[in-house]
Amino acid sequence: MILDGKAVAQKVLDEVRAGATDLRAATGVTPTLAVVLVGDNPASKSYVNSKKRMAASLGMESPDFVYPDGLGQAELLALVERLNADPAIHGILVQLPLPRGLDEDAVIARISPLKDVDGLTPVNLGRLLAGADGMIPCTPAGCMEILDYYGAKLEGAEAVVVGRSRLVGKPLAQLLLARHATVTTCHTRTRDLAFHTRRADILCVAAGRAEVITGDMVKPGAWVIDVGFNRLPTGRNVGDVDFASVSEHAYAITPVPGGVGPMTIAMLMKNTLLAARRQLGR
Repeated sequence: MILDGKAVAQKVLDEVRAGATDLRAATGVTPTLAVVLVGDNPASKSYVNSKKRMAASLGMESPDFVYPDGLGQAELLALVERLNADPAIHGILVQLPLPRGLDEDAVIARISPLKDVDGLTPVNLGRLLAGADGMIPCTPAGCMEILDYYGAKLEGAEAVVVGRSRLVGKPLAQLLLARHATVTTCHTRTRDLAFHTRRADILCVAAGRAEVITGDMVKPGAWVIDVGFNRLPTGRNVGDVDFASVSEHAYAITPVPGGVGPMTIAMLMKNTLLAARRQLGR
């Protein structure tokens, strides 16, 4: 079974559009996401533009704060504080990676947890670890949304997460654990990675290496979530999973592109609506 992230993302976006309309009708307030872009990275610029277009299509606002010539650490922190204090701004997203010389951790930590729509502040990551309500990082939340949409049984399942980043691996392991899966976290230095991946009923791969998981490393009947996106020298885009060989063994698998990718921006929009509702006491 191909796990179509585009279909799941569309369902989420339809719900967000309806929620934004309802919130505006009830309060007169439009959910608003501020996007901060420092530097002139073409990929980051493209991603910011796609976020703006998506927000507009959902009836939301997305003012951007773009500094192609750079911004100092103190000025960037001051900007974040101004956005924190602005009641018209409900979500703040600082586009990563930041240019060399800027302290990403310090900038992320300065974002108000209520406006942290990326779910990356120490407060929100701590709340996730504690099992408390908070903002959940967008890509891991999207992975869970796909599994739920297609009816994966998580309780009691053996789940293996390959990857331990703050963006994906660590929060995804916590989300699976909260759903009563038995979770193993692996990474690029794990000895005999295949030993672990072959046990997985649910295999989520965010290793950052092209096609590192092959068919002989996957348990027959497994659900496989491929978070990776890699451009090969040939120009072909592939995930962290070798789709051709793994799809012969898996029960269900996300494609690349068209799997987890569309979910990240959809969950960002969902988090922005959630942030607006919470700040308005709704």
